[in-house]
Amino acid sequence: MDPPQSSLAELSSAQRERALERYRILRPHLDDGVPLARVAAHAGRPYRTLQRWLADYRRDGLAGLARHPRRDAGTRRLPGELQLLIEGLALQRPAPSVATIHRQVATVAAEQNWPVPSYATVYAIVRGLDPALTVLAQQGTRRYQELYELVYRREAERPNQIWLADHTQLDLWVIAPSGKPARPWLTVIEDDHSRAIAGYAVNLTAPSALTTALAFRQAIWRKSEPDWHLCGIPDAFHVDHGSDFTSAHLEQVMADLRIRAYFSLPGQPRGRGKVERIFSTFNQMCLPALPGHAPRGTPDRAGQARLSLADLDRAISTFIREVYNLTPHSETGTPPQQRWEESAFIPRMPDSLDQLDLLLLTVAKPRKVHPDGIHFQALRYLDPVLAAYVGEDVVIRYDPRDMAEIRVFHHDHFLCRAICPELADRTISLKEITAARTARRRDLRSQITDRTSIVDRLIEAHQPAAAPGLPATAQASAPEAPARPRLKRYRED
Repeated sequence: MDPPQSSLAELSSAQRERALERYRILRPHLDDGVPLARVAAHAGRPYRTLQRWLADYRRDGLAGLARHPRRDAGTRRLPGELQLLIEGLALQRPAPSVATIHRQVATVAAEQNWPVPSYATVYAIVRGLDPALTVLAQQGTRRYQELYELVYRREAERPNQIWLADHTQLDLWVIAPSGKPARPWLTVIEDDHSRAIAGYAVNLTAPSALTTALAFRQAIWRKSEPDWHLCGIPDAFHVDHGSDFTSAHLEQVMADLRIRAYFSLPGQPRGRGKVERIFSTFNQMCLPALPGHAPRGTPDRAGQARLSLADLDRAISTFIREVYNLTPHSETGTPPQQRWEESAFIPRMPDSLDQLDLLLLTVAKPRKVHPDGIHFQALRYLDPVLAAYVGEDVVIRYDPRDMAEIRVFHHDHFLCRAICPELADRTISLKEITAARTARRRDLRSQITDRTSIVDRLIEAHQPAAAPGLPATAQASAPEAPARPRLKRYRED
């Protein structure tokens, strides 16, 4: 005889197990007619207990064999004000110990002629408080929002619909150009739909509009690596409320590229959890294999720095292309790059890289062209074109990751790409400088000749006419009067 299944569905798992255990004990009596006294002796249970179970089963079925909770379970025989006093003390900041609360409550209960609760009762009341209530009271609104507020997760329907961006300081030490160890910063731009990394930037300085622009430039333009296909202009850009993202420059860039900007609320970065998860992936899968790795909480490992910033840049690029973008994502189940390519769409691109650079690389530095080139950050930049602009004020734009070259603008017009011979893979020869100098001098002499000829022509046209009766040639050839000596010689007087 099987127990009624309808009764089983009405019970909790604990009650169901308890009821089935008692049913198995009674089953020999119910199915085979074994006397109840013999069943009780075999099971080691009191005969009166089995009589009560049998009566409950015949009255309520299997549900009657379950142990029902007490009707007063969860209630305490304490005055309501006393329980509120215990809870109020437990919600203070900083949180007092249960022993401190018990002593204070015992004092108040004695003064109010209330029953003094035991330590176990006070402990049970404190531990029974709603965790959300405790966090809000003791840790504040921000922590409560992080742990208990419902979050709306935005999900892009297609690639390049929404991009996310954020910065983090890596748990790694590298060797700066000065020779000292430093911890670099990583900027990452992620495609929301595919979870693929579209671009990144590694810098030794704190996040700024420039580092964001450099990462944005790499994300938008076609990559030089053939196995990294992500590119294009996104429809929307979701970033935090930092000054590097809210700068007037990036606002103008997004307007020019027709990108909608979405900003997280100040102090509430939860909407960007996807891109922040990438940083954990870097700290767990990429950085531990590199020298100079320094996880948080470990002793200072600055002395173990071995990589330069360029070495770290190559390591991160390799990890993105060969590991992260090709590994199935835990949420989508598809490798990020494959998910980005599945839509088979044509990304929206800028007209040229020069146009993109003019929009993004706007760190404009005014400089003057000196006879030996342009001086910038203790470096000297040359180009033969600058020979025609010595002494002129110009504006330079540069990529901090590649200081071998700068772009030079004069009155908003592009002049040249000047190079630093110490850093670039090519140099400006003396022959080129001499040729540029000669051409510049020749051009200036030509301008002088043109202007002199005009002066001579206009001055000759306004010379006074010749005297009447005397040909102009005769007037021109008339002998000059002898010059009067400056010293008086008495023998000639």
